[in-house]
Amino acid sequence: MPDVIIIDEVVVALPREIVARRIAQPQRWTAWWPDADVTVTVDRGVEGMAWSLAGTLVGVSEVVLAVEGSGVRIHYELRADPARPGTDTQSRHLPDSPRGRRRLSALRQRQLIAWQRTLWALRDELDT
Repeated sequence: MPDVIIIDEVVVALPREIVARRIAQPQRWTAWWPDADVTVTVDRGVEGMAWSLAGTLVGVSEVVLAVEGSGVRIHYELRADPARPGTDTQSRHLPDSPRGRRRLSALRQRQLIAWQRTLWALRDELDT
């Protein structure tokens, strides 16, 4: 089981097609996953995308877009581990120690904040 698991969901009052086009823009991905090399593994068009990650984190992420009333439900998942030192493709588990737990907590928080900031920026951009 990955050490970094983030699941977030939000409903926005925007058409699914518009959100899907923004989600598909590669320049946004660096904000979502700082220090990660991102590869699209599944492109579902208006239903979302899935990616593999290498770099600081090694794992997978997915965004699923579902129609919700007059808007769209954005479901985000990240399942990853920190990378082993000296490689960006091999994962490692941090030790179950106070230091290891602090590092994982900081990594989870960083990833969640990066995703939420990007989502808020997307909503602000489309609301204007």
